[in-house]
Amino acid sequence: MKRIWPDVDGRCIERFILELGARNAKTPVVYRCILSGFQRFVMQRNRRRSLDEQTIKAWLHERIAQWPLHIVFHRARLVDRFLDFLATEGSIASNPLHKLRMQYGQRTTTPIVRALLSSSSETALEALRPLPRFGSFLGPLMLYHVTLMRDMGYRYETPANRFLYFDRYLQKNPHLDGQPLAVLLQEWRAIRPTPEHAWQCHELGRDLARAWRRFEPMIPVPKPDRQLCQQLKQQRRRPHIYTEQEVQHLLETARRFPSPCAPLRPLTLYTMLVLAYCTGLRLGEIVGLNLGDVHLDLGEIEIRETKFFKSRTLPVPNSVVAALSDYLHARRLAGGPQQADSGLFWHQQRAGRYSYVMTEKLLVRVLRLSGVKPDIGGLGPRIHDMRHTFVANRMLEWYREGINPQARLPYLATYLGHRDINSTLAYLTITNELLQLAGARFRAFGAHSLHVAEGVDNEAD
Repeated sequence: MKRIWPDVDGRCIERFILELGARNAKTPVVYRCILSGFQRFVMQRNRRRSLDEQTIKAWLHERIAQWPLHIVFHRARLVDRFLDFLATEGSIASNPLHKLRMQYGQRTTTPIVRALLSSSSETALEALRPLPRFGSFLGPLMLYHVTLMRDMGYRYETPANRFLYFDRYLQKNPHLDGQPLAVLLQEWRAIRPTPEHAWQCHELGRDLARAWRRFEPMIPVPKPDRQLCQQLKQQRRRPHIYTEQEVQHLLETARRFPSPCAPLRPLTLYTMLVLAYCTGLRLGEIVGLNLGDVHLDLGEIEIRETKFFKSRTLPVPNSVVAALSDYLHARRLAGGPQQADSGLFWHQQRAGRYSYVMTEKLLVRVLRLSGVKPDIGGLGPRIHDMRHTFVANRMLEWYREGINPQARLPYLATYLGHRDINSTLAYLTITNELLQLAGARFRAFGAHSLHVAEGVDNEAD
């Protein structure tokens, strides 16, 4: 298609704004003003109306003299999106900002803009170029080990990420090339003297030693540091077990969540919290639900390919079925797609479903608005504590019904998607009520046996 931008009548800008589908009436006016100003600058600067990196750079330097830095970043992102749109429809040959992002390995526009605004843009751009993956002197060994573990069927995500962090550290410190493993780990551990980082260094050392032993059998594998593990557990935050009053307050806050531009969002957040509290689903499992995974006629939901490669079908209580039914009805009225593979928790943006990051931010905001969590900071209850609460409540119900919880733990582990009950035991938080019920069960079934044993001993004396 023949290049037609910049155009005098502004039709390209109008097509772009129309495709955005802005819900706020002021947004098209603001965007039109910004993009029209950018178009005029391109036309005035270059009579051939061509667009290149130097033109973008000149526009940024002119705007930084008029706008604050954060405004420049925001409007440069808008221009980047506009130029991507023009390149897609063929109105321009290419987007210079997109080429810079691809060349220097950046997913977002802001680092590129910051580099173009610096006094030495070439040096700043080169500093953005990411280091090669597994490019250190130990990189081939680590890559071989990660590939081998994945070929054996492991996801191996967490150890692989540790290897990548360590690999980048080695690339930035070439003076460590050829040093023994103990020296490398000691140097890396010294950069952040915290128990969490020390534990990461220890686990990395064990994984790296195992990989090295395939080529040098005499390499020793460090033993597990139980003292460090215990110290780390003591410093970690204890889970918060939500009370019924807190959960009720959270649900009411979610239903009143301020969202004038997304009317379905309050009910969406409410339904997410109902699922988290009543089924103990992980946040990623909630976000990953599709419309076809919900079977209201059977009272079941299907969880597909989550942690540990597990899929499972979960029966849900009638209260959850009712909440899902109300949400699906509202979703249908709001125009949500009805295909089985569409996201259960749908919104009108281009992605069509809530991401993990956005869902977590919104639910944390519900926690803060309800007063359960402080207004700022990372302290206070977490969304994942709903899963701990689910396990604690399930244990309480079994004690109240006179059921031996130990016999039911394998079923609970399967419901939660755990490999075995050892993972489930990490969620068993001892509350006062649970301790009282466990004590009462012991007195009912175990105390009599103790008295019988005491009587036998007395007769022997």
